[in-house]
Amino acid sequence: MNNTLSLLGIAGAMALGAMSPGPSFVMVARTAVASRTDGLAAALGMGAGGLVFAIAALAGLQAAFLAVPALYLAIKGFGGAYLVYLGVRIWRGARQPLALAEAGTSANAQRSATGGGGRARKTFLLGLATQVSNPKTAVVYASIFAAFLPHDVPLVLALTVPAVIFCIETGWYTVVALALSSAAPRSAYLRYKLWIDRAAGGVMGLLGLRLVWSAVRD
Repeated sequence: MNNTLSLLGIAGAMALGAMSPGPSFVMVARTAVASRTDGLAAALGMGAGGLVFAIAALAGLQAAFLAVPALYLAIKGFGGAYLVYLGVRIWRGARQPLALAEAGTSANAQRSATGGGGRARKTFLLGLATQVSNPKTAVVYASIFAAFLPHDVPLVLALTVPAVIFCIETGWYTVVALALSSAAPRSAYLRYKLWIDRAAGGVMGLLGLRLVWSAVRD
């Protein structure tokens, strides 16, 4: 029963955390509006990133940060710099035309059979990198685990918790990808692509700068 309560507490806290806006949401939303396949690949990358954080937290990431404060500052600085890099890329690509996949056409089927898989892999890796580039997420994971897990974690929880985290992260961002890849959001995105991309790039860059400034200030 205690194991069940611990699992439910972690799942509830992590679900709320996943739904809060941040760099991951911006990345998946922008990708999904352009391509449903890429949006789903990005969602899978977010789930993989959550799995990495879950395993790291169970392995004592918070203890490592406390023991070596410079490690946390270094990861925060590099993570912030990566978010700034993503923001600049999105901003600079705002004026570039975007070829959206048209479902049901032979051209789209041919693209899927040839280069679609490679593009999906790149988007998956980009989603994974975006997720793990924020060290604050690691601290949140470790803090939630510390609050809900017993001191001696049973094997069943050690195996179940990462799987549940993966399902929560992937599930939420899959919902985002499916919702934002329908016809109406696509049409709106194409109409206002320049300003949407610049807004997304600006938000991503500001979040990165905030992390870098926090690392320098600390």
